[in-house]
Amino acid sequence: MYSVGLAYLLWLCSLGGWFGLHRFYLGKIPTGILWMCTGGLFMVGSIYDFFTLPRQVREANFRKAILDGTVRQNAGGHPWRNVNDGDARIVREKESVERVILRQAKANKGLLTASELALSANIPVEEAKKDLDAMVSKGFAELRVRQSGALVYTIPDLMDDNDPLVI
Repeated sequence: MYSVGLAYLLWLCSLGGWFGLHRFYLGKIPTGILWMCTGGLFMVGSIYDFFTLPRQVREANFRKAILDGTVRQNAGGHPWRNVNDGDARIVREKESVERVILRQAKANKGLLTASELALSANIPVEEAKKDLDAMVSKGFAELRVRQSGALVYTIPDLMDDNDPLVI
């Protein structure tokens, strides 16, 4: 695992990123060479690195986990979740968003909003809305308006017939 503290220390030791030691540490060899040859892209790149090093370390740790085989991408390209349990590697892919939609809709008697899905699936609201719209376009869900004016997605198979919706 790469360390943010060590990355900043290498940034500092290479004269504020001038020599790019922090980039070599994070496995960014081509840009490390570029930083060495251009003085940290004429210090503009070094200043950029100062503000983005925590994100760069997270990305480097993620790349390392992928290369080590402890993390795999699921078929939908969604975030990854795996467990390495001693010698026996157990891979658990993130539950598909479609499954979260159906589970949440069932719990809500067939009704679901983009905000509820975003909260349940731990995804941005925009992505939740896109996933729900995909369910509508496939014919598995319908978009309706509550009497209050709120948009609600419905899964007709899971709906409670007593909910007041305007079509």
